[in-house]
Parts: sequence; C-alpha cells; structure tokens
Amino acid sequence: MRLRDKVAIVTGAAQGIGYSIAAVFVEQGAIVYLADTNFAAAKTAAAKLGKKAVAKACDVSKKSECLKLVADVVKEQGHLDILVNNAGILRTGDVLEISEEDFDAVLGVNLKGAFLLSQAAGKVMVDQKTGGSIINMSSVNALLTIPNILPYNVSKGGLNQLTRVMAISLAQRGVRVNGIGPGSIATEMLEKVMEDEAARQTILSRTPMGRTGQPEEIANVALFLASEESSYITGQIIYADGGRLGLNYTSPVPTV
Repeated sequence: MRLRDKVAIVTGAAQGIGYSIAAVFVEQGAIVYLADTNFAAAKTAAAKLGKKAVAKACDVSKKSECLKLVADVVKEQGHLDILVNNAGILRTGDVLEISEEDFDAVLGVNLKGAFLLSQAAGKVMVDQKTGGSIINMSSVNALLTIPNILPYNVSKGGLNQLTRVMAISLAQRGVRVNGIGPGSIATEMLEKVMEDEAARQTILSRTPMGRTGQPEEIANVALFLASEESSYITGQIIYADGGRLGLNYTSPVPTV
C-alpha cells in the first residue's frame, strides 16, 4: 500500500494509460479522482475500480474547470497529494496544411491544461505543508519528430520544459514535478496510427524490444514517481520506450 491515505487526480482517466494509472493507485491505497471530458466513460471506469475511485468531468483546457476540479477534491478530501496530467489529444495533418484550430486544440489540452492544473494543484500542495507529486505525461515525441503530428510534438516538447521549470520553482516548497515519456503504447491513440500491417511493422521496427508497451507498464512508472521511493527525484523525464530513443535508424534517400 505505497499510496495509503493519499489523494490523487488523474486526467484523461476514462481509458488507456490514465485508467491504468488510476487502477494501480487505487490498488496501492489512494483515493483517486478520474477526470475526463467524457464524464459517462469516467463514471463507468470509476465504478470498475470501487469506492475509492471518483469520476469528475473536466476540460483541462479551461481554467475555470481546472480550478473547480481541484477545489472539489480538496473540499471532499481535505488535501491533494498527487496530480497526473495525462489528458492528451492528437491532430494529424501536413505541416503546411494543419489548421490553427487543430494547433490550438492540441496545445490547449496537452500543454496549457497541464499548466493550469499543475498551478492550481501546486498551490494546494504548497499550502498544506505536506508537499506533493506532479507527474506530466510526455512522449518520446517531445524529442523525436513525426512530420504529420506537429502540434502533438510541439505540445510534448513544451511539456518537458514546463516539467523542469516547475520542478525547480517548487523544489524547496515540497512539491516534486516529473514526467514520463512513453514510446509506442497499446492504446486507442496508437490504434489510430497502426492503420494496417505495414504501419504496424513500421512502428515496431523503430522499437528495439520489438513490441508495443502496455498501459500497465507506464502506470508502474507513475506509481514510482508518486511514491516516496522517488523522494529525491524532481525535474526528470523517464522514458519508457522499449529502447526507441537509443535507436539510430535511417530515412529513405531520394532517387534522381
């Protein structure tokens, strides 16, 4: 019970990595608030996890909803110890054609949302004097590039810097801020990219372990960062990517 008596918020928790993190946190003794724009799905997910899981509706791109979420949790539980900024969306398109609306939407959720919730939760964690842990869900695409998901790449690169800046700013106030950079994880978002066998082979070819990761494997990293086992770690991004970042692979050379 590594999170006994802890209170956590996990965004984007109705499915995928977020749900797996919520499940592990509940298993380890935490009271977990599953926040998602899809409230019905969040309620279904929370019901599966039992009475220590609570569903909340929240659009993290809106400051008012972030403030309300944090205020509701503190009102109901008296404290907040862990925040996992997992909510994320993806928009695809050619670099020269991607719309301003798509760019704004992705950064609004993936980057601005993490800032808004971290700021609101961070104030509570500092004021309660017992500190806390903030975990941002980054990606290997914060460092690597996929040309047709520019807004996503940019949002994750910004999220890495947000993680480091907040970590340094809050280091002496008892709040640790870290990130997780997954590689190719078996989620609904990845399924949209793995359209056919050729796409699947392309994705697996850039992962030395030769397989996709499982959401539970990312959840275990989150558990480590949320617990006292990582008490001297802040400002770090842990890449759980099956070796992908260490792989130097080639791109096709144009023929004349």
